[in-house]
Amino acid sequence: MPTLYATSDLHVTHKGNGPLLDEVVPRSPDDWLLVAGDVAERVGAIADSLATLRERFAKVVWVPGNHELWTTTRDEVQLRGEARYRHLVDRCRELDVLTPEDEYPVWEHGPKPLTIAPMFLLYDYSWRTPQAEDVSLEEALDQAREAAVVCTDEFYLHPDPHPSRQDWCAQRLKLTEERLAAIPEDHGTVLMSHWPLHRHPTAPLHWPEFAMWCGTERTADWHLRYRAEVAVFGHLHIPRTTYADGVRFEEVSLGYPREWRKRARGPVPLREIL
Repeated sequence: MPTLYATSDLHVTHKGNGPLLDEVVPRSPDDWLLVAGDVAERVGAIADSLATLRERFAKVVWVPGNHELWTTTRDEVQLRGEARYRHLVDRCRELDVLTPEDEYPVWEHGPKPLTIAPMFLLYDYSWRTPQAEDVSLEEALDQAREAAVVCTDEFYLHPDPHPSRQDWCAQRLKLTEERLAAIPEDHGTVLMSHWPLHRHPTAPLHWPEFAMWCGTERTADWHLRYRAEVAVFGHLHIPRTTYADGVRFEEVSLGYPREWRKRARGPVPLREIL
């Protein structure tokens, strides 16, 4: 029987992470792979890595992370915001890698069919610390700066042509809800995103202010509303299995070398999901 695997936050251009791509391999040529974002920052490295993975796995499904959406001076592709995302989707289609813009694939190898829903959602700064719950966004960002916690997205993740990242997030939520609502009712789902759908996985963050860049309150019940068998995500660099309302949440990130070198088990670039 085929296996469904997942990975995220490979950050292949970071010294020490590149060779670990060789460990992302299937047991069977029929196995599938979910790639939950942050493969790299540069389009060329993203495409090359996904091409390598597609050669190994029967099906590869990708969603963008925040790093893929960065526009930096080191990238030969200087597109910003929505145009950058659409360019990445086009590159994936050339490689036969599925994206959030494609028809959802169905995993047929279990007690019931599971629709795999790759979702590009972003965040809207609604996950605040108690100290920031009743203040404006600018005041909340100021509090984060005072704690020396500012996500690099503020400099490199441009929302063009949307007025803000919150507006882009709202559009993505609307589009995704419409597609999820159309999944057959007799299907369960594998909900796949870069940012977690539920806030509970952010509890161990060393800097709780960083949760503002990690998700949105608007997806808090999606694992129930859309019949999730499992929710797969990355972004936090805290790989582990948790549960909410009886639903399994899998944070599948590799993370940076400075992080995985501290773990007794070392780097884990591939996780079995089903």
